Amino acid sequence: MTSRHKVFVSFYHDDQQYKDRFVRMMDGHIVDESVHDEDIDDENLMTETIRRTIREDFIADATVTVVLVGECTWQRKHVDWEIGSSLRHTETNPRCGLLGILLPTHPNYHTDKYDENLVPPRLADNCGRDSYARMYKWSDSPSEVQEWIHDAFLRRDKIYPDNSRLQFKRNRSGDCSQGW
Repeated sequence: MTSRHKVFVSFYHDDQQYKDRFVRMMDGHIVDESVHDEDIDDENLMTETIRRTIREDFIADATVTVVLVGECTWQRKHVDWEIGSSLRHTETNPRCGLLGILLPTHPNYHTDKYDENLVPPRLADNCGRDSYARMYKWSDSPSEVQEWIHDAFLRRDKIYPDNSRLQFKRNRSGDCSQGW
């Protein structure tokens, strides 16, 4: 049996239904360390305060970050920031394992390969066969996803991630399916 890991889920809010579905499916298989709608009052907080809260109160407690990759996820500055924070290793916030899951809404979901320009760039920088992260297609099998998470956890101390890309300052624009 595979260990239950503490998982932070990074996603674009347009894909909320898949995030909710993922959390329900994985209930009992993972410890959900994700931010939920009522967790942070973002109406009255500055962006840096929100980012610090997410890093210190959610990502810091996680051992693996799962990025749900839908059609427009590659454009989102907060997804980029969450991946970057997950890859950073500090004394108080250890690095998380990392994996991406292509959602059925992604343009490459029904193909054999994915276009690196249509996934978050920092995730793409770290994906590959012998790389820090891996990319998978959505699965409805909790045990299969739990294995992916466990593999990401094991890789986090064996392979050094690439976190050299500059952080997004704002969301990228353009047609989601065309990439940058």
